[in-house]
Parts: sequence; structure tokens; C-alpha cells
Amino acid sequence: MDWEQYAAHAGMQGLMYIIVDLVCITIAWFVVQEIRLDAFMKRPRAVYTKVLQIMVAVILGHQFARFILDYWQWSNLLQGLVE
Repeated sequence: MDWEQYAAHAGMQGLMYIIVDLVCITIAWFVVQEIRLDAFMKRPRAVYTKVLQIMVAVILGHQFARFILDYWQWSNLLQGLVE
């Protein structure tokens, strides 16, 4: 594998990681929207509540994406066992 093929492969892998991360954060955002924050917050309509929702969605979405990408990478490594 020459340098250009390696760079193209790394670029495509990086793009895939970004897309998976953003999709998972979006899914987490919709899930976090369903949590009733009025039971936990004094002012559930305040700006800091939305900031908290965004932070929780990013953290959960990124962790979920990390799980998916790690699982994908590990399953690719297992292909060497069956060949």
C-alpha cells in the first residue's frame, strides 16, 4: 500500500467516524428530549437546561458512537481468524 492509498483510506475512515458520531449524537438528542426535566430542575425552560440537554446528548451520543465504531473495528480484526 503506497502513501496515497493510505492517506485516502485514513481520510475515508475519518469521514465515516465523523458521520457515525454526528448520527449518534442526533439520536441521543431526540432521546434526551423525552426526559422530563421539570422533575429535576427548578426552571426547566431556562437556557442552562437546554445547555445541559446538549451536553448530555453529546456525551451519550459520542459514547454510543464509540461503542459502534469499536465493535466494527473489532469485528474486522476477527476476520483474520477465519481466513
